[in-house]
Amino acid sequence: MADKAFKILLLMKRKPGMSVEAFRDYYENHHVPLALNYPAANTRYIRRYLEPQPHAESGTNEELPYDVITELWFDDEEIFKSTVEYLSTTVMPDDVVNDELNLFDRPTMRIATVVECETDMSAQSAG
Repeated sequence: MADKAFKILLLMKRKPGMSVEAFRDYYENHHVPLALNYPAANTRYIRRYLEPQPHAESGTNEELPYDVITELWFDDEEIFKSTVEYLSTTVMPDDVVNDELNLFDRPTMRIATVVECETDMSAQSAG
């Protein structure tokens, strides 16, 4: 069994009028380097860009409420808990907030923690 990892998810929508391509480019090439200026206790920093796909029954392929799910991973539970507390009660530094205004629809941003349950698929194929 793998070591336990603790995760924070940040669900974010690009600011109105910004293209998906411009959003991804700005996030990767401007916002990520800015965020890395601040010491972080997380062990992984992952951006998962969402690409909507057609619904099998309706055929609709509407825009999703979020464009990216950012994952912050932690090995240490106490650091994880203190980071959750910080993110849910403290406004980020001014330069980060100002940069986020160039990128995100800030009022729609959401934070969540994760409880993972994984199915061992190797047992399925062995039977």
